[in-house]
Amino acid sequence: MALSFPRVSGTRLAVAVAATTALAVGAPAAYASLDDSGSSGSARAAAASTVSRGKPFTETRLFFGTERPDGGPAVTDKQFMAFIDKEVTPGFPDGLTIQDGRGQWRDSHGKIERERSYELILLYPTPEAGKRDAQIEEIRGDYEKAFAQDSVARLDEHTRVDF
Repeated sequence: MALSFPRVSGTRLAVAVAATTALAVGAPAAYASLDDSGSSGSARAAAASTVSRGKPFTETRLFFGTERPDGGPAVTDKQFMAFIDKEVTPGFPDGLTIQDGRGQWRDSHGKIERERSYELILLYPTPEAGKRDAQIEEIRGDYEKAFAQDSVARLDEHTRVDF
């Protein structure tokens, strides 16, 4: 089978080459403007200050399931909030956020499991990350033991926060 290609006029080809060249030349300049490490001038400084509002913080999200693998009763709101009051609030008294959720995961037998869950969001200054890591790992372990859980998922991200 022979392949046929549409015929491209010289004008179309010239326009395509010109557009490609403009993009190739302009792209490095556009990306360079995103890098404020060597910026100078008041316009760049003003733009950088707008973009970098807030202080460096770490955001940790923990995902707590409520179904028990042993078939026992699910963790109730009252039990979860008592856990937060006892195990989390003393280490993070400045604030935290809890959201209700619905979780889904694949168990060791390949079955999709769905359950009611909680998402705990913690924000703390990035320089405290080392100290906070131990506290957070203790929270995860304590929940797993207290409520017979296989795991508590953890997500950490660096961000900037302005209160």
